[in-house]
Amino acid sequence: MAVVRVPAEEKTLHDEQSIRAELAPMGVEYERWDLSRMADDASADAVLAAYAAEIDEMKRLGGYTTADVIDVNAETPGLETMLARFDKEHTHSEDEVRFILAGRGIFFLREYERVVSVEVGPGDLLKVPKGTTHWFTLCEERRIRAIRWFQDTTGWTPHYTGSGVDAGYEPVCFGPVYLGERVTSNVASALQG
Repeated sequence: MAVVRVPAEEKTLHDEQSIRAELAPMGVEYERWDLSRMADDASADAVLAAYAAEIDEMKRLGGYTTADVIDVNAETPGLETMLARFDKEHTHSEDEVRFILAGRGIFFLREYERVVSVEVGPGDLLKVPKGTTHWFTLCEERRIRAIRWFQDTTGWTPHYTGSGVDAGYEPVCFGPVYLGERVTSNVASALQG
């Protein structure tokens, strides 16, 4: 499940209904999709086949012409260069639509002076409308696998704002990697004994 933060308002949202309500005024759509229909190691073709009906419906509704699967991790050649294209505030001339299959990342969305961060993970679908000012980075494990939809792949070129707003926000994820592994303790039983 996504985590939405509005730092200036000290607000953090964890449930789907609240997240949708927070993002809707910005034109950003959020949904949760089921991941149980495919294996974690399914090929890109198998993923596209498993979600064919949803992919086609998104194409029909959004005017998208193609969909693919992106799969990057810490070992992907040129990963830092790829990420550097998108970690500065920018817009696109088409929608950015992603259904996260594995890994985690953060979209920072800016509307006027208000910035909202959306940490996405497996099962989250986010549709950021064209022209929305935003930036993106991966979480600590440097992994993301997602279905992407395109109206025209040339429209996905970032158009940088040069505002520098992105420099004021730490790309910190607060999911399982940040919190660390769950540890057990014998303190309670030692105190009782």
